[in-house]
Amino acid sequence: MAIVTSQQIKEYYNSYGKVDVTFTKEINESLRLARNQIYLKFRGGQRPCIIYSTSMMEAKVVVAMTDDLIKALKDDNLVSLRFCFLKEDRSDIFSFFVQSRVSGLTQYDKERNLHFAQLTFTQRPPDDLIEILGSLLEANINAARRSEERIVITKDNLRRLGLATKSAVIVIDRIPRNGILRDLSFGGLKIIIMGNPKYLVNKTAGIRLALSSGKSIDVNGVILRFEPVEGRKDLAALAIKYDAEKVSFEYKMMINDYLKHNARAPKPRAVENDG
Repeated sequence: MAIVTSQQIKEYYNSYGKVDVTFTKEINESLRLARNQIYLKFRGGQRPCIIYSTSMMEAKVVVAMTDDLIKALKDDNLVSLRFCFLKEDRSDIFSFFVQSRVSGLTQYDKERNLHFAQLTFTQRPPDDLIEILGSLLEANINAARRSEERIVITKDNLRRLGLATKSAVIVIDRIPRNGILRDLSFGGLKIIIMGNPKYLVNKTAGIRLALSSGKSIDVNGVILRFEPVEGRKDLAALAIKYDAEKVSFEYKMMINDYLKHNARAPKPRAVENDG
């Protein structure tokens, strides 16, 4: 993840402080949320809970509440919500507490005593939470604003993107083919393959990108056109456009982190507009 300055943290908070993020399965995986390590701490005890959504000012969680605990909250509604995330190498975790008060409680499942608890943060949350939510929201916005801004695949850019290799497998009509990445963007990519591309236009394609962490990211789209590769009649570059609604947050964050790094670089020549 790109280094975030204190000024950027302030901008995230001012720009996105009230924006709710719903913790879907995809969001949980993209943010590496350690779901079994989340809990709500009360005076004298704690309860495991599930984060339904959160902003930088409030959160909604699902938690099992006994009658005694509900009564106790009427006298003292101050609680702490523990967030916990896996580090990028997935060998360790980091966590922090957000001081809150219970501002609402609604029964969700009577049989299991589950309730929706509305939490209002009593102070600005830790910078870690602001950075995590701000990076996610910024990536989503930039995916729309800068969808055509392309990153040419070079050795340096592979490292900055966190990609293990420029080689990638592309699957068309259920047939896997080996390819070489030429460029990436929020909205699509270009990949060089062998063979006659004439009959591949308008077909759907899936591409698996290998990450230096050992994981991979899958992207899917439609082949819009092909371009010749200079000096190689046996090769063609396929231009693929993603379905914007199906691009994963993990992919968006990867591209966004690169663009932030590139903006701070003294010679930002790696990003080009596809004209």
